[in-house]
Amino acid sequence: MDESKMNESNHLDLNEVMRSRRDKMNQLLAKQINPFAYFFERTAAAAEILERYTDFEGKEVALAGRIMSLRRMGKATFAHLMDVSGRIQIYIRRDVLSETQTEIYSRLDIGDILGVAGTVFRTRTDEITIQVKSMQMLTKNLRPLPVVKERVEDGVKVTYDAFADMEMRYRQRYVDLIVNEPVRQLFFKRSRIIRQMRSFLDDRGYLEVETPVLQPLYGGASARPFTTHHNALDITLYMRIADELYLKRLIVGGYEGVYEISKDFRNEGIDRTHNPEFTMMELYVAYKDYNFMMDLVEEMVNEIAVGVTGSDQIVYQGQSINLKPPWPRLAFFDAIEQWTGIQLYSRDRNELAAAAGKIGVAIEPHWDGGKILDEIFSEKVEPNLIQPVFICDYPVELSPLAKRHRDDVQLVERFEPYIAGREIGNAFSELNDPIDQRRRFESQDALRAAGDEEAHRLDEDFIRALEYGMPPTAGLGMGVDRLVMLLTDASSIRDVIFFPTMRPED
Repeated sequence: MDESKMNESNHLDLNEVMRSRRDKMNQLLAKQINPFAYFFERTAAAAEILERYTDFEGKEVALAGRIMSLRRMGKATFAHLMDVSGRIQIYIRRDVLSETQTEIYSRLDIGDILGVAGTVFRTRTDEITIQVKSMQMLTKNLRPLPVVKERVEDGVKVTYDAFADMEMRYRQRYVDLIVNEPVRQLFFKRSRIIRQMRSFLDDRGYLEVETPVLQPLYGGASARPFTTHHNALDITLYMRIADELYLKRLIVGGYEGVYEISKDFRNEGIDRTHNPEFTMMELYVAYKDYNFMMDLVEEMVNEIAVGVTGSDQIVYQGQSINLKPPWPRLAFFDAIEQWTGIQLYSRDRNELAAAAGKIGVAIEPHWDGGKILDEIFSEKVEPNLIQPVFICDYPVELSPLAKRHRDDVQLVERFEPYIAGREIGNAFSELNDPIDQRRRFESQDALRAAGDEEAHRLDEDFIRALEYGMPPTAGLGMGVDRLVMLLTDASSIRDVIFFPTMRPED
């Protein structure tokens, strides 16, 4: 059979199965049985029964879940029911069911959501099971699941017929969550990571706040925004690319420690570490500097790791990583020299372009010296930063919102924590001099005019806020998705976002 006929055959088979499911649904309706129930009262969860069997043995329980396996044996059936906590076996004998329940029993399919009541016992093979006394159809499955099968080959458990196509898994995350237990567990862990982060910050007295998603002027990062239009006001608005400028306005207003865990949006490419919609945690603490923030970051990441994984030693993509503080601190230009052999401190734009060509880093003609340095660092240094390290003291051109270094006006007091070859955050001693801030914004405007679409915009209201006076402040932005990747051993950011951005299906 050629490929086109085989695909047509598969399509027809699928429709046949779906027609069979609809026929069963209609048969239930004809018997006055609702295949889509309103509610079901549960008294236990699968994991609870499995973990505390002695408390439940011989007792009646009610639980609900999705049928994930179905094995008919004459007038009896064994099945596995899956709820959010896990799977448990159920045993159904047809002769104990009511007439209505018998109608349901004869039309059960894998994927149906079923409510059962019965007694907990162990089978002869020692599997904890519920002997069903009554059942209710809660939701009739109309589209068959890509059921994962397992078999033992040469003593090794092998999975086959798995729902493994990554694009399909991202598009149909609901199916991925049903059939791939590790995926569900990953997102439980993501939730725990965010709870641990929030608890860490709350315990230190920092105030969780909310700032605008729709902004009349975007800022706080080097990125292109998503643009929209507000009809009533007839104005252009931008989806935020960062929370920074609004949070620093709150520091001006008198708060001394504020943070936000939020969705940010950047109109940029998609790769293993970038999604246009992502989760960021930003924190600003008055009367502190970037040295304080380095101590806080290593303590926070380590505490989250221990709380979620049980250890400060993790394995990421086969690499053993030790998160225990203190983390080493390495100056930006020293890091470049370490991995390229070239000292680039205080070089002009032409010298930097020549150095990039010498070490094989491609650059664009309109890039300024800061952008060239950033590209050299990204290509030649980042992949080597496996163990946790703070890269510190960046050139001023790369950091229009950071305070100049107290010992070197060509640098700023900025650091980025790197783990497993990627940056997971960005932090400054925040610039609170409105005169210097205006000059930096004007320099960014010149870069925009030269073609850099990601350069910062001049924000007059933010400068006005600084003119009222912002105390010395330490600021931090941390990529929550990248931290989740690290602590769940996920190779792509899409693996840790329920519904990653994708091109629509045809």
